[in-house]
Parts: sequence; structure tokens; C-alpha cells
Amino acid sequence: MHARLSPLALILMLPLHAAVLGSSKPAEPLTEARVNALPTAERTPWLDYLQRSAAALRADQAALSAERTGLKGPPPAPPQAAAHSLPLDRDAAFYLSPEARHIGDTILSFQMPSGGWARNLDVAGPARLRGQAFTPGESDASADEVAHSSAALDATANDIHFLAHLAAALPAAGGDPYRAAALRGLQFLLAAQFPNGGWPQVWPLEGGSHDALAFNDDVLTDSAQTLALAAVGTHTPLEDFGFVPADLRLQSKFAAARALQCVLATQLSAPAGDPKPGFAIWAEQYDPLTLAPVAARTYEPAAFSANDSAAILQYLMQLPAPSPELVQRIDAAAAWLAAHEINGYSWTLKGVDGKPSPDGKHLLANPRANPLWARFYSLTTAKPIFGDRDKSIHDDVADLSAERRNGYSWYGTWPQRALDAYTLWKGQHPTALPPAPPPTPAAASTP
Repeated sequence: MHARLSPLALILMLPLHAAVLGSSKPAEPLTEARVNALPTAERTPWLDYLQRSAAALRADQAALSAERTGLKGPPPAPPQAAAHSLPLDRDAAFYLSPEARHIGDTILSFQMPSGGWARNLDVAGPARLRGQAFTPGESDASADEVAHSSAALDATANDIHFLAHLAAALPAAGGDPYRAAALRGLQFLLAAQFPNGGWPQVWPLEGGSHDALAFNDDVLTDSAQTLALAAVGTHTPLEDFGFVPADLRLQSKFAAARALQCVLATQLSAPAGDPKPGFAIWAEQYDPLTLAPVAARTYEPAAFSANDSAAILQYLMQLPAPSPELVQRIDAAAAWLAAHEINGYSWTLKGVDGKPSPDGKHLLANPRANPLWARFYSLTTAKPIFGDRDKSIHDDVADLSAERRNGYSWYGTWPQRALDAYTLWKGQHPTALPPAPPPTPAAASTP
């Protein structure tokens, strides 16, 4: 299956002369003015969405303001955890433990009035205080990584899963508070879904790139998978969604189906001259109205994203009874990733002598290295590209500032697990129809 790049193909992929390719254009926020520029027949669902977001924001703000009435001052913001990690893979006995109940109670205390949860909460820490912000203080003061006041879609999906674990462990009344919070979380996912089936990174909307339709951080796939479990009322010894009422199950079913259609609508086509023509993979983020790929953070250009596409591929392969079209799309994405793997190099801090390199992270020739993929590939050349905090886009990772070159995963092995799973999946799902024609390449701001 793995169509490894030949030495000549690898030379053509890596730059001979470093160059600045351009500058990332910031993503546009989702606004009423932009919606009103749509054809009249398309406006109503988007205007309803904006009104729903604004109402949720007002409710969150009003609840926090009411809590702070009579206080001398707001409590300090919750500390930011290194990651919003939850123990979702323990044995059933763990979810009966005081530790699990404490995590669950902390999650309950930080649920926003709109139903979601913030990212990077210390769920093993103390419960939220009266009047305390629902979102943690940010440790990174860089201009493009500002503090959020809204809930994060990826964190919300994970918290719902943990609550479903507690629901399975506590089937009696003791689990009712966790079931109620999970239902509110599911309603949040439904309210936050775009009319086209995608989701923003955070909701209520905050503007800028955070309004973009997001695949990064598994936003769409985690949200869709959570709703799919709720739709069938999945009940296992570890996770219980059997308490979801019939009307919410039906809404969740339709929402998961819209999410899949969004995934198909955003699969990009390969550029002219690509070694694997036809359908390719996905970008990290898209404009919600035009579905054109857009930049995320200042150093994350609009591009093919190998990291996010590997997660999308995993999501698609776990769907039951795939249609012939879906089989073709999975085939195309797997083939594109296999055709763009890079062999014979390691992404490392070490030099040829095995000692730390003074130049920081770099590609080092290594014939025994596992296959690598660049995180981002140009939408117009399918060659690796790299971004810096000043929005500049480069064709050589060595040209980045030391802070960005060393502080970000520009190369990795992300697709390998998906391609290994694809080998097994493909044996059960032969292609049923001739390949569908690729879409017209979306307009993009990245070379």
C-alpha cells in the first residue's frame, strides 16, 4: 500500500533554495454582514445561528455577573492545566472511586450556563468557586493565543464522555447529576453546530480564526462521534448514553449525519502536478460560509494538514456500512497520505554525532528512520510549508525563528497509525464504483 517517495521525488519535495512564499491572511469572523451577503435563500439558518450564539453569550455573561453580586471582587481565574486530559481508559472499578467522583464534581462545577466546558481546566483540582471564571487563565501571552471566555468543542466532547463513564458506574440516583450535565453538554453540541454540519473551535462565537470550521484538535470528529453514540443510546459497562431521551437521540442522529456530509464537502482536490491526483486530504480550518481553507493561528497557514487528516481518516473508517462514495473518499485520502510520506530523515534535536544540535530541531538524514510527514503541505504545490508568528510562510523549516521551529511539531508520524488501520479496513471494503471526479480546488491564501 505504501507508495514511498523515490529519492528523486524526495529531492523535488524538499527545497533547493529557501524562500518566503507569502503571508498568511487571517481568517474572517462569522458576522451578520457576511451572512447578509449570501443569496437570500441561504441567509436564514446562518442568521438564526448568529442569534443563538449571541443569546448563549448573554446567558453566560449574565450568570457570571449575578454570581459576583455582593462579592468584593472576582476570585482569581482557574489555573491553566497543561492539557484538558481525562482518564477515559481506566477499568470499570476506577469510575466508582472517590478520585473519579471528584473529577466528575469538578466538571459539574465548571459547566457553563450554555452547556459547554473550557479547554485546559485542571479537572483534578478544586471545584469552581462562586463568581470564578469558567475558563482558565492563559499561560501563553502571545497575541495569537489569547484567553477564551467561551467553551471549547473538543473539551466539551471529552467531558461528556467522562460523565457517560460515571453514568455507567452509577446507574442509580447517585449518577443523576452526571447524566443531567451530559444532556446539557449534548444540547450544547447541537446548538453550536454550523448549518453546514461543522463546528467552530469555541462557542459562543468569539471572532477571528476561532469562528472557522475546525478540524484541528479533533473538533469535528470528536463532536460527531459523541453525538453518534448519543443517537443510538450506546450502553456498555464503561460508558452509558442510554439515558438520552428519544427526541435528543433523533437530533443527535441528524447532526452526526450533517457532520459526515461536511467532511465530504471539505475534502480537497490535489493540485496540478501532484503525484496523486484526484481527491486529496483536508485542511486544518475552513471559512464556514465559503468552505475555502483558511489559516488558524499566525504560524498555521491554510494548507493540506497531514496531522488533522489522519484523525479524519480514522473517524471515517469507524463508520458502519460505508457508502460506495465514502469508500472512494477514504481510498483517496489514504493514497494521498501514502504518496507524500518522506523517508530517510528524522526530525530531531540531535546532530550527526548524537549530541544536541546548536541549531535546534532539523531534518537529519537517517536511512533507518520511520516515515515522516510534514504537518502542512501547500495547496498549490503539495510541497511542505512552514509558518512563523509574523504570518510569513516558508518552504524550509530552517528559516523559521528558533522559537517556532523548536516549539511546534512540523514533521511527525501522525498518518502511520491511520494507514496501518486502512490496510485492514480496505480488505473489508473494496471499491464499488469508479472514482468520483475531484472537486474544483477551493480558493486559498497560501501558495
